[in-house]
Amino acid sequence: MNIFRLLGDLAHLASIFVLVHKIQTTRSCRGISFKTQALYVLVFVTRYLDLFFRWYSLYNFVMKIFFIASSCYILYLMKFRFRPTHDPSIDTFKIEYLLGPCFLLALIFNFRFTVTEILWTFSIYLEAVAIFPQLFMLQRTGEAEDNHDALSCRVGTLQGTVYSKLDI
Repeated sequence: MNIFRLLGDLAHLASIFVLVHKIQTTRSCRGISFKTQALYVLVFVTRYLDLFFRWYSLYNFVMKIFFIASSCYILYLMKFRFRPTHDPSIDTFKIEYLLGPCFLLALIFNFRFTVTEILWTFSIYLEAVAIFPQLFMLQRTGEAEDNHDALSCRVGTLQGTVYSKLDI
């Protein structure tokens, strides 16, 4: 196993735990963009489609399932458990402006023209811009909430470790 991949996965796990812990202890998701979190779910689902037809290892399988499940859990916390603390009126970035170009780029620039390869490429492009709704929301409010530090930790480790995983 690649040591950089292991360290990247551990950093990503830690950042997820920090974000979930911060949401649960403050009992608030104020300052976190629901749209950014939804884009990360889309990133993981489109990237990890190979779970259904290609086996690498138990470690790989568990990590992929955990990343998808934890991202969905964060959406659940935001949409249902702590819904009153989320203000959709400030989370107004139009994600269509991200989805369309990312998909178009994935159609044009990919390794092989197959559905799984196009979706994997789409996930790479989308991950690069998924933070935009969060940044737009932060710019609109003009203040960083307590949860923003935890979110920044998650995004930073996610962006910093993606390059160690490009072989899968």
